[in-house]
Amino acid sequence: MPADPTDAAVRPDAVVAALRDAILRRELAPAGAVTEAYVATTYAVARPTARIAIDRLVADGLLTREPHHAARVRRLGRDDIDDLFTTRAAIEAAAVELLAATSTSPSEARDANRALADLPADESYAARDIAFHRALVRGTTSTRLPRLHDLLMGEIELGIAQVEAHGLRSVGEVTADHQLILDAIAAGDVESAGRLARAHVLASRDRLVAHYDATHER
Repeated sequence: MPADPTDAAVRPDAVVAALRDAILRRELAPAGAVTEAYVATTYAVARPTARIAIDRLVADGLLTREPHHAARVRRLGRDDIDDLFTTRAAIEAAAVELLAATSTSPSEARDANRALADLPADESYAARDIAFHRALVRGTTSTRLPRLHDLLMGEIELGIAQVEAHGLRSVGEVTADHQLILDAIAAGDVESAGRLARAHVLASRDRLVAHYDATHER
């Protein structure tokens, strides 16, 4: 849980965490404005602290901002979804193949998937899903793959949150896919591990694109 953002000694990190959670839970609507005044009032912080928090989330990709306009929650369009998930699939498949080459299954990824499987039915799974994928990429010996993944992390978080919000994948399906990936890594099956990781991400892409097409005029 993030620190209480209304604490008198609050740091920007706590406000960033609270805003991130509100965005991923869709309490702040896509394309909705996030002003310094709103953040300062909502979290009882000074305007400079609000400004820092907004700047951080713009840098992370969760908010967008045009010159002389308020920041807004990023809205992923159809092309964004396609490009984001396709790029993410390439990065994560490469990471998983590196792990499988040495049969290295990161404990953080295993722990995240167990936590996901044990999640109460009425609780959001997005954060634990994100933790699983982040742990896989960070568990490699590569210094560049995690940096590439981190550049996309804000948008990845938005994408996973949308998949969950629209009921496009159940927690049971997600954890089962994760376990297959972990099993392939542990078995040292590079080809299967990469294929499973890629298929897992692209399945979410395809369902989210289909949902977008069904709810938007082309």
